[in-house]
Amino acid sequence: MINENDKITVEAAYTAMYKFLEHEYELTNSNDIAGLLGGMSLLDNGNTADPAIWVDWLNAIAKASCNDCDISLQIIPAIR
Repeated sequence: MINENDKITVEAAYTAMYKFLEHEYELTNSNDIAGLLGGMSLLDNGNTADPAIWVDWLNAIAKASCNDCDISLQIIPAIR
């Protein structure tokens, strides 16, 4: 069992995000999630089906690694 303080590799984090999205797809049948999962899927050579996905993933890791990420819920009032 993993605990909150454990560190994992970039590849393991990618797999975890894939599995999370796969679970969400099973619950929602969302075409958007299905498309994302298709691009995230790995080919026989280990590359992602959509090569840009891996670059985007590494950029996300770099942004998250700066420890200055605000992922809190932002509620923006509608303009009337």
